[in-house]
Amino acid sequence: MSSLSLAPKGATAPDSFPRWALLCAGGILAFSLISVGLVRITGNGPDQRAAAPTVQRALLFQDQKDGGVLVADGLTGEKLTVLYGEQGFVRGALRALTRERHARGIGSSQPFDLVARVDGRVTLMDPSTGQRVDLESFGPTNTAEFARFLAMQPE
Repeated sequence: MSSLSLAPKGATAPDSFPRWALLCAGGILAFSLISVGLVRITGNGPDQRAAAPTVQRALLFQDQKDGGVLVADGLTGEKLTVLYGEQGFVRGALRALTRERHARGIGSSQPFDLVARVDGRVTLMDPSTGQRVDLESFGPTNTAEFARFLAMQPE
């Protein structure tokens, strides 16, 4: 039996893919990751610009001794409702904002702003720290958990 290969036995063929192409692809990936990171950090991306508000309400959230969370109008202090049970999303969103307040030594007496916008987005903002949670990112059910506070009347 004879072999038709011209390469010596045991030798391997050199890489046929150009190294410069791999370096260019790596450079493009690195540039993309750095660019996205800078846009997210600085908040200057197109998705960071907020649409005009349609409804805005200041809200106070206070923990109760019985484990509930009192939701009150931030301007009048009137009770809107008390949340009992897990209320996982509401508590989670508030926890994220109150953690930043605690880190800065800001108490819980300042209200949060809940804003509904013309594009359908709902945002929970903390004016005392500048932090915000875009609620629509968590789906319509979770957004509705907060959006209902916009129309609530005091008890």
